[in-house]
Amino acid sequence: MSFQKAQDLLKLARLSASRHGGISVKEVAEEFSVNERTAQRMIYALKEVFPSISHQTDSERRRWWKLHDTAMIGMQGIYDRELVALEMSIRRAEREGALMDAEALQALRDRLMATLPSSHARRAEVDAEAVLEAKGYACRPGPKVKTSATVMSVIAAALKGPFRLVVWYQGAQDAEPCQRTVEPYGLLLGTRHYLIARDIAKDECLRRFRLDRIAGAEITIEWFEKDRDFDLEAYAAQSFGSFHSDAEASRVVWRFSPVAAVTAREFEFHPNQEIFEQEDGGLIVTTRLAPPARFRRELLRHVHSDVAN
Repeated sequence: MSFQKAQDLLKLARLSASRHGGISVKEVAEEFSVNERTAQRMIYALKEVFPSISHQTDSERRRWWKLHDTAMIGMQGIYDRELVALEMSIRRAEREGALMDAEALQALRDRLMATLPSSHARRAEVDAEAVLEAKGYACRPGPKVKTSATVMSVIAAALKGPFRLVVWYQGAQDAEPCQRTVEPYGLLLGTRHYLIARDIAKDECLRRFRLDRIAGAEITIEWFEKDRDFDLEAYAAQSFGSFHSDAEASRVVWRFSPVAAVTAREFEFHPNQEIFEQEDGGLIVTTRLAPPARFRRELLRHVHSDVAN
């Protein structure tokens, strides 16, 4: 067996063990970019190395393979590239003000390192530090909005309930923070961070509260039922960046010249975009978002286009 096949087999074992329902032939084919016949052979090889692997058949008669004996997988330890990726994620979270995410990732890193022999752990850290130094770490220049770690932790606890939240919020027209009781739906993280919530003293509309303007927050014991039709991902997709405005949302059409289309095809401009190839080699991209003016400025940084909305 070649080294690459051995590595693929270990990766397959890890995937089979980590997924609650196991892994199917189709998923193996997609994960390793092989056809289903090759994927079946890989599963047969996995059965030979791990005889304890089991399978179950779903309603569509597909088999899902699950590995329960994970002792050999644990012997792999942690690779320097994995440690680098984890360290980079921690730094990105710190840079973007996602303090709770940074803390959780740091705790995960510490637990992983604690499971390794001291010599292995030290070697992995040294190797990772060398890679990080070689890659460098580009910090985004310009001002950063500060958010309170205490406020973030209270909001996170309220979101888990979900429980109503009392916040002291200073709006643009407020001379000082005012007390509001809100029902939190989620967070949007970007250049500025926003709490998406419904103010119970007002209408049913969801509003955006800038986290840097929340002076304090307290969780209540009042549970509330979220609107089941609300989808935070779909809500965020209507925006460019973390800014969102229902009033400004509109259909936007970008027309790329044949020359610009070559570059434009390399980008995904928006998760809900639709692409239409033109006979002259040009490109038309359409979507709905808010505010279109902000997207226009960003778009012109990368390619030349006409924007109509």
